[in-house]
Amino acid sequence: MTSRSPDPAQVASSLVDLLNLEPVPLEEHLAAPTTVAAFRGDSSPQPGGHVFGGQVMGQAVTAVGRTVPEGRRIHSMYSYFLAPGDPEHPIRFQVDALRDGGSFSVRRVLATQPGRDGGDERTILAMTASFQEQQEGLEHFERAPEAPDPEGLPTTAEVLADIDHPVAQYWATQRPIDIRHVTDPIYLRPDPASDMADAQMVWMRTLAPVNAPALTHDAILAFASDYTPFEPILRRQGLSWITPGLRLATVNHAIWWHQHVDANDWLLYVQRSPSAAGGRGLAQGHMFDRSGALVATVTQEGMIRVKPQQGPA
Repeated sequence: MTSRSPDPAQVASSLVDLLNLEPVPLEEHLAAPTTVAAFRGDSSPQPGGHVFGGQVMGQAVTAVGRTVPEGRRIHSMYSYFLAPGDPEHPIRFQVDALRDGGSFSVRRVLATQPGRDGGDERTILAMTASFQEQQEGLEHFERAPEAPDPEGLPTTAEVLADIDHPVAQYWATQRPIDIRHVTDPIYLRPDPASDMADAQMVWMRTLAPVNAPALTHDAILAFASDYTPFEPILRRQGLSWITPGLRLATVNHAIWWHQHVDANDWLLYVQRSPSAAGGRGLAQGHMFDRSGALVATVTQEGMIRVKPQQGPA
């Protein structure tokens, strides 16, 4: 390990710390009659000076999960990304209780930050989430497609080991999720089979084992789900993450938890893009555990544009 490669256990532990929000007092001018709690979260530095959307979703899952009756776990959530986050300011999460029924609870959370030049609070994310008690019922699920075992696939650090660029080194050493592509990675170049590539598969888990409550593992799944949904769109278009003029931003993101998992265990994330139009791209994903059972479904819509590059004068 080189001097610029941090200890994987420390990187993974930092994710747990990031998701461990601090309770803060309610502010009357911000609270609604349904408001039940507020929390504060910090941000992890990212290349380009922005806040990773998966971080805000994971923190929002933590915030809402702390306000529901004991024994209820998240089964679905829908998020709208309304403005880019500023890593220089903490994020405030205000939770409203919309319903507490016999077995379901519904919560809404707004993630806000100070406006520019210290102006009024601006909302950067709005999420609605539903929780349910563990219950018996009908069961069936899709099975995972055939895929090579993750242990035999290269890590992101190995793929980008020889690339001396700050963003590449961040991807290789600073991300707390171990991502291993079954299909060729498109970090630096388009998929050579992009005219036929309408899907991709990646294995993912925490970079090192973490000891955390069940709610944190649900939040880690939300965090990790946001890393790669743009990739099947890029593949179909013959693009890579470093395509000149490429601009990406998540618009909305939904997750359904069919079963709850340990984020320390490998998950196979199978993704495809059925549509891109109007400057937006849609991606659909299914997560499977090592036994092949479907454990989560993800849908994301994002803004995706390629600014034309000016040629030589």
